[in-house]
Amino acid sequence: MAEFVWSPRSPLQHALVPGPHGAGGEAGIALAEIRNFGLVQVMARRGRSGDLAAAAQAHFGVATPYGPNAVQAEGATLIWSGPDQFLVLTRDGGDGALMEKLRQPFAGLASLTDQSHARALIRIGGPQARAMLAKLSSIDLHPQAFPPGAAAATSIDHTSVNLWRGSDSDGQATFNLLVFATFAESLWHTMLDSAAEYGVDVRAPEDLA
Repeated sequence: MAEFVWSPRSPLQHALVPGPHGAGGEAGIALAEIRNFGLVQVMARRGRSGDLAAAAQAHFGVATPYGPNAVQAEGATLIWSGPDQFLVLTRDGGDGALMEKLRQPFAGLASLTDQSHARALIRIGGPQARAMLAKLSSIDLHPQAFPPGAAAATSIDHTSVNLWRGSDSDGQATFNLLVFATFAESLWHTMLDSAAEYGVDVRAPEDLA
């Protein structure tokens, strides 16, 4: 009988080539893939959104995102993904550990879906990050409209994504983007093309900090 071994790999394994890309000189954009994370979609069951919010606050110690924003808890980021639903992103690898941690606190209150191997996580930084994203999205990314912690379930070049702004790095905005694995390579190339005029520093993959 044939034996099968499940060996997860990044959807950007072949597309991501660390190093400079596009225009020479100092890069205006930094791109990096974030790997080895746990991701679970939490959707309130009918009539239980209030109970879920209370249970989530008791579990994470912070209020869950009610609108389009991302909330930082100890060891987790809670990302709004639609009415009465949010994503939980943690350093727990995609081995089911995060699902097990959430199963009991949210029993009967929410439907849980492990998305750890279904999404790619890309981090976008640098002084021209906003300019590059503006080419591909209709979201207003002006600092007053999209401050740190703001989030959106939107599309980038016709591809559905979850986008949120993280903490600034060296005074520059940092954006995080979750995309379905099957579209990750196509979107990666699109972003590289859009960023080429600014110069891109493609960094080696990193684990979720």
